[in-house]
Amino acid sequence: MSLFVIADLHLAIGEPGKEMDVFGGWQNYTQRLRENWTRLVRPEDTVVLPGDLSWAMDIRDVYADFSFIDALPGQKIFGKGNHDYWWGTMNKMQTVLAGMELNSIRFLFNNAYLIDGIAVCGSRGWFFDAQEAEDNAKVIAREAQRLKTSIEAGIALGGEPVVFMHYPVVMDDKICEPLFQVLLDYGIRRCYFGHIHGDRSGRLTDFTCEGVRFSLISADSLDFTPKKVTV
Repeated sequence: MSLFVIADLHLAIGEPGKEMDVFGGWQNYTQRLRENWTRLVRPEDTVVLPGDLSWAMDIRDVYADFSFIDALPGQKIFGKGNHDYWWGTMNKMQTVLAGMELNSIRFLFNNAYLIDGIAVCGSRGWFFDAQEAEDNAKVIAREAQRLKTSIEAGIALGGEPVVFMHYPVVMDDKICEPLFQVLLDYGIRRCYFGHIHGDRSGRLTDFTCEGVRFSLISADSLDFTPKKVTV
């Protein structure tokens, strides 16, 4: 049993006209993702997907995109991204997916999962350099609390707590201090994040800051190939 990660699928199977093929490097991305995923991931494996998964606007409209993911090998753990407008309460999401009989999908939201010795933890995160300073601080404080809750749930499960975010906590010379401090307080050594695309992604592939190893796992930066998370 292995653990993989990939973010930012930006599927538009159920939202014609929003396909990402118009952007450089995204040609035939759905097919490339399916082929790479099927080649690497076995039915007993798990894949963490930290956000920006579907362009659907409502949880009731996700079936086409989520059924595509559900049909791929392995169990899947979804996190929230900034474009996941369909995201709702845990109860509503679980109820809708149960009705759609999409049984391989779970959600990372104020909780954690123990997978092959790794405690999967995380939250969405947020832009830490946004212009709306007051509102921005409130959102970051909420995300920091959600991250703490998730990490504590992971510690209770045992295994190494590894954090999966959508937004980067560290980028170039900028650090989102409240979220980064949570990582330091809990002794987190690995953090995977998405959200960054194109020319900005090359310098962020893997780097270390104060003992925390950060890895960019947006789909285009991985050439639409799930990345294995080792124990």
